[in-house]
Amino acid sequence: MAVELCLLLLLFCGSTISEVQPIYKPPPGTLDFGFVPSKTYDTGAYHEPGSIGILFKIVHAFLYLVQPNSFPQDLIRKVAQQQLGKTQGDYQKAIYYEIGFIVSAALGLLFILLLPLVGLCFCMCRCCDNCGGEMHQRQKKNADCQRSCFATFLFVASLIISVGVLCAYAANQHLTNQVRGAKKLVNSNFKDLKIFLNDTPAQIDYLVSQYNTAKDKALSDLNNVGPVLGTRVQEQLGKEVRPALDAALTMAGAIRETKEALENVSVSVEVLQEGTERLHANLTDVKTHLSNTLNDSACNAAQAASTCNIIRNSLSQLNVNANFSGLPGVSSQLAKVNDVLKIDLSSLVQKGYAAFNDTPDLVVNQTRNILSDIKSVLESIGSNITTFTKALPVQKILDDLMVYLTQSEAYVQDYFPLVEQYDFYRWLGCLILCCMLVLILVFYYLGLLCGTCGYDKHASPTTRGCISNTGGNFLMAGVGFSFLFSWVLMTVVVLTFVTGGNVEKLVCEPFEDKNLFKVLDTPYLLNQQWKNYLAGILFKNPNVNLTFEKVYSDCKENKGIYTSLHLEYLFNINEFLNISMYTEDVALKIEHIQINLSKIILLDEIGKENLLNFSSSGIDGIDFSAYLTEINKSVTKVDLLSFANDLEARADQLPKGALENALKGHANSIRMIHNQQVVPLEQAMSTLNQSIRLLKKTSSELMVKVKNVISAVNAAQFLINNNASQVIVQETKKYMDTIVGYFEQYTEWVKESIAMEVAACKPIANVIDTAVDIFLCSYITDSVNTFWFGLGGSSMFLIPAIIFAVKLSKYYRRMDTEDVYDDTENGNNGYHKEHLYGIHNPVFTSSVEQW
Repeated sequence: MAVELCLLLLLFCGSTISEVQPIYKPPPGTLDFGFVPSKTYDTGAYHEPGSIGILFKIVHAFLYLVQPNSFPQDLIRKVAQQQLGKTQGDYQKAIYYEIGFIVSAALGLLFILLLPLVGLCFCMCRCCDNCGGEMHQRQKKNADCQRSCFATFLFVASLIISVGVLCAYAANQHLTNQVRGAKKLVNSNFKDLKIFLNDTPAQIDYLVSQYNTAKDKALSDLNNVGPVLGTRVQEQLGKEVRPALDAALTMAGAIRETKEALENVSVSVEVLQEGTERLHANLTDVKTHLSNTLNDSACNAAQAASTCNIIRNSLSQLNVNANFSGLPGVSSQLAKVNDVLKIDLSSLVQKGYAAFNDTPDLVVNQTRNILSDIKSVLESIGSNITTFTKALPVQKILDDLMVYLTQSEAYVQDYFPLVEQYDFYRWLGCLILCCMLVLILVFYYLGLLCGTCGYDKHASPTTRGCISNTGGNFLMAGVGFSFLFSWVLMTVVVLTFVTGGNVEKLVCEPFEDKNLFKVLDTPYLLNQQWKNYLAGILFKNPNVNLTFEKVYSDCKENKGIYTSLHLEYLFNINEFLNISMYTEDVALKIEHIQINLSKIILLDEIGKENLLNFSSSGIDGIDFSAYLTEINKSVTKVDLLSFANDLEARADQLPKGALENALKGHANSIRMIHNQQVVPLEQAMSTLNQSIRLLKKTSSELMVKVKNVISAVNAAQFLINNNASQVIVQETKKYMDTIVGYFEQYTEWVKESIAMEVAACKPIANVIDTAVDIFLCSYITDSVNTFWFGLGGSSMFLIPAIIFAVKLSKYYRRMDTEDVYDDTENGNNGYHKEHLYGIHNPVFTSSVEQW
């Protein structure tokens, strides 16, 4: 039933798996399918024993000493296959492995047989007044030391027995407590199994519903085919179209800049020609006036003659340096550029941009019919999934499994009180065994208490008090019960030791390190016809490599049941979980998309002709060297401000008078000429310099530049008109791969979810852990082993306790006869007190018959 459920779960998801493998798969936008809904399982398949765990570890260490050998996989396999003994040496290996248990059990059997026999012989011997049965105590000078040693040893032995009884009682009570609390753990496992069954349909529904996520994303891209596909086509074509249009637009800007530069040259040359003529006239007037001033009779004076001569010699510097009157004009070039600008080239280029930017709209208009067909295909996938899922009897199978699980739970609940009842009987039996030892301990402790408290060292053996005598009787009673109960205790110890120890070594430890699974996975072990038993049961194909260990490990990691049971051998999702037929239809529809971009005109013939007219405007014929030669000259031969300052300084060297004042007046006139005429001329020269250099740069290989721009535009136009189909096919394929990629993402997500999340089989591993690791090993085996460990230790220490109790009782019980000493030196006859114990060579005079 469970296998059928797994198959149907996978088949239910089958209509959502695709195997499309495109040649080119761009990384599509990552889809978020969310998380598969799952509930947390309550069962924690781990048992923490608490403080009693220390005892468990001690017992495990003792068992390791008894049985340090590794797990005998070969022997277990032969036992399972009923082939033990067919190979020479098998029994020797088995004996070698069990030698620790065999020796221990043999010692236990020897204890069981000999101790009652020894007790019987001891009793008969004492009845014959031997073996300490005579009620006569010979006096020894170290009697007090012996009595103290025997009491101490007995007390220590009793303490050890008490510890063993406490261990056994604690283990007995721990097992009962765990059995009583096991009902909660069992209910937790059943609850998890119900969650496992109830959660699975919701998980499947969620997987199917998430198809809409991929479908909606695909429909969104289809509805936005212009921004998606159109933009991709535009981007690919734009790698050549945009640089061509940018170059044309740059050339249109260059035409406008050329016009402005030509206008600046024309105006600047005119300003400079007029300014230099006016400046020349003013400088000539200044020189004439200065010459007249210097011809004054005041300059003939001795103090002024040299200064006047220096000034007179420097007048030749007051001349214009640059000559702009010979520069060629640019009016013809300006007229041609103005003719070129009558056509707005920038506007024509912008129209090309606009036409190219309309590519997404062209794609939308030309793909309407095909997109509607693709949407119909996508909708049909969803309807097919819905139809397919309704045809699967998943709910019926789940209901049947739930009924079976409910019946199993009811069966466990009905029989659990019986288990508790039998456990009560077990607990009572173990308690009676502990009480046997407690009874013995009570006699020993009472004997020690009464004997120690009632002992009078001044009293003779025949005159000991009642309390001391009672203590001795208690000790002998303890000895008697020890002989009566010891063989019963040891019988239980041997049986539980052999059983519990082997369960720990052959089941619990191999289960923990998974060696037990390796034995179960042995080929032809459980069925001589099947290589792999589990695969034979599930798939009817024992050759499939499906092992108990792998299934348990995968379920322990909470993987999906599909992965854990390797159900691909029974239901391969790569073959059955496939929607490739649908994605192929989508791909074919997309491949039939035809987009015509021939209506896009980047630059018409008028614009191209306009560019050619600009290249033949003649700006490359301007004599730039003549312009630059004059521009690089200064306006005047000398800096007028420096000349004026020098003139004024020399005037200060002259005597005060009219000559000095006249020269300073001329200096001020020169400064005024510089500020009013030279400075504007320098500004005009700067403007002329910038314009000429711009024109020179623009005119450099102007014809080649224009032809390159036109060639680039023609190449881009040719690409659109003739080769755009290749770009469109390439981008359409990428677009198709993107759409299909959404379904592939969904496919991979479904596969991963089925493998790791859907029907996660953690509850199955929890059931195994609960049954073996917790119930069998932690609850039962550890408790039973601790019980026999405590009970066995106590039973073993009964032997020294018997010996010490018999010895000690002689010092506590009232004797019928006693030793009498003659002290001839003091004249005393009969029994002497403590101060006579040390006299040498005592004479025994008592004639009383010994009891």
